[in-house]
Amino acid sequence: MASTPYMDQYLENLKNLPLELERNFTLMRDLDSRTQEKMCNIDKMADDYLSNIKTYSGDTKKEKMTDIQLQFNKAKEYSDDKVQLSIQTYELVDTHIRKLDVELARFEAEIQNRASRTSKNVNESLQKGVAKTSGTSSGGLPQVKIETPSVSAVANPINPTNSVASVVVKTDSVTDVGAGVIQPQVFDMPIDPNEPTYCLCKEVSYGQMIGCDNPDCPIEWFHFPCVKLNTKPKGKWFCPTCMADVKKK
Repeated sequence: MASTPYMDQYLENLKNLPLELERNFTLMRDLDSRTQEKMCNIDKMADDYLSNIKTYSGDTKKEKMTDIQLQFNKAKEYSDDKVQLSIQTYELVDTHIRKLDVELARFEAEIQNRASRTSKNVNESLQKGVAKTSGTSSGGLPQVKIETPSVSAVANPINPTNSVASVVVKTDSVTDVGAGVIQPQVFDMPIDPNEPTYCLCKEVSYGQMIGCDNPDCPIEWFHFPCVKLNTKPKGKWFCPTCMADVKKK
């Protein structure tokens, strides 16, 4: 069977996926190395500060603590960028999986339609042959039955901690040769019940997200639209719940 144009287009788009994944993983590794480097500098600066704290004046102590805090802020910035990049990588693969679901459904429908047309043509040929030889009605002839295989796709391969879900598209044998053209059905990906939820909306991670700077925040991560953000704010950011608690204090 010749490949269909939409499948060729999907396979063409899929060629860039390994390169995009390699680029994202390289960036994540670089961000991780920068974070580790900052943490090592913080350890050295903290050891130096504690060893000489008795000899430092008040201004010197304040200056040293400010330098250490700046190093912590930079390390946190690298970590946040790494989290955002990992989310984008997850969504990149998830988008291709959803596209594959659509193409598999269309391909399945095409197989069914071809099988239906083939069955109809065979039955018409048999009826014409019997009519020529016997002159009797061929309404009692059995229908030709053509079975089409099921098509399956594996979803959500990114998250190794969760069980791998799958989408299976099944078709019955073609028995009604007079049926019309079968329309493709698009099957949405199942949501893994074990996937953690975040934000005020209590949904899974997607798109750009921001972490609350309150270490005791019960939610921690929020979607940009849910907290009315378009870009990452500078400095510390607190979610609406934690901000209300801060104002009360």
